[in-house]
Amino acid sequence: MAHTLPETGQCRVIIERVEPQVNSGRFPVKRTVGERVAVEADVFTDGHDRIYCVLLYRREHQSEWHKTPMKPVGNDCWQGAFSVHDVGRYYYTVTACVDHFASWSGDLKRRTDPGDIEIALLAGAELIDAAASRAQSSDANRLRFFGKALRSDDDWRVRFDTAFDSELAQLMSRYTDPNLAAVYDRELTVVVDPVLARFGAWYEVFPRSCSTEYGRHGTFADCEARLPYIAAMGFDVLYLPPIHPIGNTKRKGPNNTLVAGEHDPGSPWAIGSAEGGHLSIHPELGTLKEFHSLIARAREYKLEIAMDIAFQCSPDHPYVKEHPEWFRHRPDGSVQFAENPPKKYEDIYPFDFESTGWQRLWTELEGVFRFWIKQGIRIFRVDNPHTKSFYFWEWTINSIKRDHPETIFLAEAFTRPKVLHYLAKLGFSQSYNYFPWRNTKYEIVQYLTQLSKGREREYLRPSLWPNTPDILTEYLQYGGRPAFMIRLALAATLGASYGIYGPAFELFENKPREPGSEEYLDSEKYQIRHWDLQQRDSLKDYIARINRIRRENPALQFDHMLQFHAVDNESLICYSKNTEDLDNIILVLVNLDPHHTQSGWLDIPLDIFGLDADHSYQVHDLLSNARFIWNGPRNYVELDPRIVPAHIFRLRRRVRSERDFDYYM
Repeated sequence: MAHTLPETGQCRVIIERVEPQVNSGRFPVKRTVGERVAVEADVFTDGHDRIYCVLLYRREHQSEWHKTPMKPVGNDCWQGAFSVHDVGRYYYTVTACVDHFASWSGDLKRRTDPGDIEIALLAGAELIDAAASRAQSSDANRLRFFGKALRSDDDWRVRFDTAFDSELAQLMSRYTDPNLAAVYDRELTVVVDPVLARFGAWYEVFPRSCSTEYGRHGTFADCEARLPYIAAMGFDVLYLPPIHPIGNTKRKGPNNTLVAGEHDPGSPWAIGSAEGGHLSIHPELGTLKEFHSLIARAREYKLEIAMDIAFQCSPDHPYVKEHPEWFRHRPDGSVQFAENPPKKYEDIYPFDFESTGWQRLWTELEGVFRFWIKQGIRIFRVDNPHTKSFYFWEWTINSIKRDHPETIFLAEAFTRPKVLHYLAKLGFSQSYNYFPWRNTKYEIVQYLTQLSKGREREYLRPSLWPNTPDILTEYLQYGGRPAFMIRLALAATLGASYGIYGPAFELFENKPREPGSEEYLDSEKYQIRHWDLQQRDSLKDYIARINRIRRENPALQFDHMLQFHAVDNESLICYSKNTEDLDNIILVLVNLDPHHTQSGWLDIPLDIFGLDADHSYQVHDLLSNARFIWNGPRNYVELDPRIVPAHIFRLRRRVRSERDFDYYM
């Protein structure tokens, strides 16, 4: 039986291992506006011919490819890069061909016999003529000029020099034979998000607890009045838990008790009542017009509002009566409530993503995002996405970002590692993670190295939260005020994106509901709280200082340059971040022990920062504003957690001497 021949058997180049790509190109990699996409590929051919390799890239709605040459870096590996300047999707791939002209000129350089050179010059002229036939008019004329020059009666030495003209080399690379080009077998995708998807500080607050009157339900107007306080701490995003009507049936009372009192407000995550569902606002918070006012006022303070999207219903949600097919039913006919035996969450009905009415369910839920986008929201924190269909999230996020590429989705992905990673792959812009429970030096180094250096850095953007309304770790419960300072310093400098749940954090709320629990005593999830924002030992000024340091130092605005450094005390952790040009170098030291002063000797690999081990350099503590002169890679540090448990140093690569002054003679 005869085998079908390929369209062209003239192509001799192999292209393999194009990186970055996720799941063999099944999912896009992620970048933010202004970032570079560094691409690497293995490209080779049979024999000893040289290769011309090009990186192709384009925006989603462009038909023409932009081209940038790739460079060989050894062992048949080629590298190139392009920058992304707009939100949306970009595509990229790699093409390569045997570069007959470069192979010819490389051989020509090694020839010594004049007769041999004469023949080689004629062969080169034929290559140039072939390129001229493929070229545009002005370029074709120049190529024909070079072809004639190589055939001329000039001395062979003159023609030899002409063969290596830089203009000729550029023209020949521009007009390689397309029939000889190999193209990687797929187009890879980059999703480009706003910078806020990579770098930003989030602050979570319950609007119903923003009232200045004890016991009164807060409103959007009260939340507006809180904006100067939040903005003064330097946050970028104000995140609100669900703002929808709350169900009455099986409403939970204080501390998650099963029976609520007449005036207990219930959990905001038990969404839906006679007043409406996911497209409605809790009447006690205010009106849609007042919500618009909050969004606009927040932007005046350079704050973006993030909304919580929780796809679940209270028993009173209109969906329960209007679309019973969207829920599972028990043998007795009742709707199946959420449960994790022996725990029962009878105030919440989960959607059934195996429902026969799944198409209408998907469309309805996607419409929830679109409704709030029309109201001015561009950032969504998604509650428990791992308990909903992965295919639904992929479809929904792709659909939304196709029309609104500036939209940011934060996944509350406190779940198993592979599930956490899959949610990030299929489209979530940011992800909660295991940072709250990484408290020892070993745990922090291992986990943050994985997040910043592993393959997941291409698709998973970690958002580091030391606390949430659901998570009060043992470290915070028993470490007192210093523990909150330590975890804030770590979250804000290890991660370009981080957040806190306040005012519980800055007022170091640390009482659990019961021993061994990570639930707060008197949790805001179930009752209105009144906070004393003027508490004298509040951490608000410390938070403001750290957020200002983050904004003023570009090194802290990325994760991929994170490096850990040796220090001879397991209670001290040292790490750095720097810009690629080394113009901004930040070195952070944190005492992980909230109870005792710790000291030690740290070792800094000065060469990676361009510092000379034989000369002094300055370290400027951006927290205390103190400046020190250090010598060499090994230096002593001591941190008392009761004062400030961290140093955030900016390293200056040169210390002034008398020679820097104009009167030095």
